Amino acid sequence: MSDPLLSRRGFLGASLAAGAASMARRPPLWTPWTPAQGAPAIITAERLRPVPPGGVQAGDVLNDRAVVWSRADRAARWFVEWDTSDRFRNARRLEGPVATAEGAFTSRLDLSGLPVGETIAWRARFESVESPGAFSDWTLGHFRTPSRRGDRPVRVAWSGDMVGQGWGIDASRGGLRIYDALRRAEPDLFIHSGDNVYADQPLVAEVPLDDGTVWRNLVTEAKSRPAQSLDDFRGNFAYNQLDPHAQAFGASVPIVAQWDDHEVVDNWFWELTMERDARYTEKSVRVLAERARQALFEFLPIRRHPAEPHRVYRSFSHGPLLDVFVVDLRSYRDANSNNRQPAGAPGGAIFGATQLAWLGAALTASRATWKVVACDMPVGLVVPDRRRNGEPNFEGVANADDGAPLGREHEVAALLRGLKRDGVTNVVWVTADVHYCAAHHYSPARAAFTDFDPFWEFVAGPMHAGTFGPNALDGTFGPEVRFASPAPKPNRPPSDNLQFYGTLDIDPRTRALTAALWDVTGKRLWGTELAPG
Repeated sequence: MSDPLLSRRGFLGASLAAGAASMARRPPLWTPWTPAQGAPAIITAERLRPVPPGGVQAGDVLNDRAVVWSRADRAARWFVEWDTSDRFRNARRLEGPVATAEGAFTSRLDLSGLPVGETIAWRARFESVESPGAFSDWTLGHFRTPSRRGDRPVRVAWSGDMVGQGWGIDASRGGLRIYDALRRAEPDLFIHSGDNVYADQPLVAEVPLDDGTVWRNLVTEAKSRPAQSLDDFRGNFAYNQLDPHAQAFGASVPIVAQWDDHEVVDNWFWELTMERDARYTEKSVRVLAERARQALFEFLPIRRHPAEPHRVYRSFSHGPLLDVFVVDLRSYRDANSNNRQPAGAPGGAIFGATQLAWLGAALTASRATWKVVACDMPVGLVVPDRRRNGEPNFEGVANADDGAPLGREHEVAALLRGLKRDGVTNVVWVTADVHYCAAHHYSPARAAFTDFDPFWEFVAGPMHAGTFGPNALDGTFGPEVRFASPAPKPNRPPSDNLQFYGTLDIDPRTRALTAALWDVTGKRLWGTELAPG
């Protein structure tokens, strides 16, 4: 059983207080404890001690395991302890991989054998390789493993789009405030729907605002130019982790991360080149994408697939109430085009055959009441790409043609048809990408393609980027806007409070799901309750 002293809010308060104290000042001398000796070691000079500049994170939590992560500022051994009490009286002690320059000084562990349905307190610290006995302070974190009984409420939050359109960390305006809002929402997990970073969009020190004031960005070397080298991409992830709100969030809320386009370049696909962009000396987007993907896996707590170590699509069971299915619309897509290919013709993939088959089979096999598809792009919103050969091209599924499925729409039609055939109910989609929040209801009664059951798609974001919208809807699958909160004019700054996230709450008694959309101040903008089918 969990220690009764380890309450959710109590642990949060202790963790944040410890973290704030550590960031505010560090003592000049420290007496470290070492796992081997179990007693105080020699007093160590502060300069010899490693520092974890990005805090800690947990992610990809299952019933009895979770991935934990941190990063050092130098080569260091990583030690992790976990317990069901923040007193750590019965702590299990583990040693993680050595943090080295080859891995950007990151380290992770896949903790296994965790108790089911319990709050897990964990803490981590580094020991310098060059100065054995020189330890960092402990950094505290916590998360909760899902219950197999389905006897407690479940809350999922999601959003996307971080540090885009030139809006970086302005400490005078509160930094990355969305992380504080999300932490205060106390979700059981957070789905990052992509655009974790904007590697293709550098920052400048000052941005004039409409009201006559100035947005003042923290600018690091990596954020001063478009990312090309592996270190550039790493620096984009490290930039976000400098924010105290991001660090407090990482210690408090487990993440399920996916990627979209700006981890690499805008609207990328493998065959794209940067020949027309003079800022890039590396013209191959394939090369850029491989570097970006390496940084993604180094800086986020994503569990590696044993047979496909770069695979992003995966699923998570949260007991009888919820299964989450994370998809990847970047890695298997064909080149962006006019998106009008007939069924079976080449060039119309966005899921890809293997991922689409996995998703259909996994949804059909799920016995959870609610199945959440975490998609990095909306299904029915039209997302245009640059014109090529004199005709419009499209970045997403939709092609601005309200008729029968064409191009990438064939994959969605096949999935929806299969779910109806197999009697799969209670499927909802969550997504981001378009930089405003919205609720869409899809129905065959309004659609050109009718062989599917009605479903909901909820859109959130941006987290900390320019706010836009609204996008046009494509009528192929019969979407209808039930709510939208677009910007009054394009690229509104985070100081306008038009930064959004969504939540899904499942009641264990009624098994109803309540979807809600919120702004960065914590104001609920819209919500609906869905009864299980």
